[in-house]
Amino acid sequence: MATYTIKAEKMVFGGDCIGKIEGKNVFIPYAIPGETLEVEIIKDFRDYSIAKICSVKEPSPYRVLPFCKHYGRCGGCNMQHIQTEYQSKLRTEILKDAFEREGVETPEIQIIKGSDRQYRSRFQFHDGGLMARQSNEIIPIDSCPCATAEINTYLKEIPFAERPKGRVHIFASDKITSIPEGYDKIVIAQEHLPERTSGGRKLKKQKKIKPRFEGTTINPQNLCTVALNGKNITFDVQGFFQSNLEVLQMAIPNVTEGLEGKNVLDMYAGAGTFSVFLADSFEHICLVEHNKNAIVYAEQNLAMAGKSGCTHESYGLSGDTWIKYHADKHIQRNGKFDAVVIDPPRSGMEKSVCQWLCRSEIPRIRSLSCDIATHARDAKFLTRAGYSMEKLFLLDFYPQTCHIESLAWFTK
Repeated sequence: MATYTIKAEKMVFGGDCIGKIEGKNVFIPYAIPGETLEVEIIKDFRDYSIAKICSVKEPSPYRVLPFCKHYGRCGGCNMQHIQTEYQSKLRTEILKDAFEREGVETPEIQIIKGSDRQYRSRFQFHDGGLMARQSNEIIPIDSCPCATAEINTYLKEIPFAERPKGRVHIFASDKITSIPEGYDKIVIAQEHLPERTSGGRKLKKQKKIKPRFEGTTINPQNLCTVALNGKNITFDVQGFFQSNLEVLQMAIPNVTEGLEGKNVLDMYAGAGTFSVFLADSFEHICLVEHNKNAIVYAEQNLAMAGKSGCTHESYGLSGDTWIKYHADKHIQRNGKFDAVVIDPPRSGMEKSVCQWLCRSEIPRIRSLSCDIATHARDAKFLTRAGYSMEKLFLLDFYPQTCHIESLAWFTK
């Protein structure tokens, strides 16, 4: 195969660097801006190509040796070859570019970050290992430098052949309070059907039957309670919960700082992680969350951690349904909202939710996102509606990866 010499330009969303060969854009995984590389085209499309690095002719001063023996095969990290501080700088630039593409002017981006290793407390294991990058191959690992010490204890003490088959959700951290001291701080939740046969062939996909009243029963084996900033929060390990608890503890005060008043809306509330802290500063909280399982935990967490005198109403509904049928009635009963905390899924705010916020005149909005493209899109509509972005944070939850989460303060 022919090889080409190429200059890596800026890093783009996803962690690849972009360069040009004969005027055509080429995406180069594992490159660093400014490097001169010898590459081979492995996929060629009409408008762009994808290349792999054959050799690094002029390396970046920020290039370092990866510290994990599985790096490059594992589907997790893709920035271990970059010095840690420079990784944060690159993620910050990518975040800024995303907002600028939508015409949103950003303030100086503040970085909230913690340890660059042993930070990840939540994993999904497949047949006892991790999925290889862009492959169904299972990598049988015995340690992970980015995993918490508790997860690495599990990997060390349970041989690969003895680990549960299928997809297994694991959450392990020294912040778990639902397990007595002296025991391994790990909760393991296994799905009932394995994903593949012993020969590696995928099983036929089967329809999952949901209970009629989802969220009214709790599997105690899947429960996990963690202590965050003096509050206990319980969730289901098979559901979503943030995996970097160190950064989450630093992020929470930046979400709630300066918010107080009579009424607050926690949109896409999950298990009520933010609501339990908002209860200290508001008289009434409205929680909206489509996952009825999560809203059950939110109710319990508020009951355990809520401030005396703070009331709340919970809606196990999509944001769209709440806007259409409940928002106006809720405001009529309880009064206007003084603030909103909104943390939508990767797809961003539902269109009706964003439109409602834009015309709501709510003075303070704290907007979180796990996808910078949809965050920037939603920010565009808020700023067009008269909101100004007061602050923007990079929530550096996932060092060694290109994944970026963000928090924006909007005021009106």
